Amino acid sequence: MPTPPPVTDHVRTKQDDYHSAYVDEVAAAVAKHPVVVVGMSVNPHVKRARQALDAAGIAHHYIGYGGYHNLWRERLALKLWTRWPTFPQVFVNGTFIGGANETQHMLNSGELQKLLDS
Repeated sequence: MPTPPPVTDHVRTKQDDYHSAYVDEVAAAVAKHPVVVVGMSVNPHVKRARQALDAAGIAHHYIGYGGYHNLWRERLALKLWTRWPTFPQVFVNGTFIGGANETQHMLNSGELQKLLDS
């Protein structure tokens, strides 16, 4: 993937401030809880990730931001922050691990538990 282009200080400030309260809320949850799932209502992938964690006996903190027709700008700020284009967004011990597929893969391989134990 190419390196993002340089931006002016004005643009960087706008990027950093774009719905920053939501990014701050997620960052605070990630600092406080071992496992955080950020999602949105009606999204089957969010449900799948949460069910996989539940089935593995791994407690998680869930933060939901609207559905497909609302809070999309706020979710966009989170996508810009993580550089991940979809939901859910799953964090383990402060590390962003990806979405539902990555969560399931890491559960199956034991990597998620290793990260949780570190």
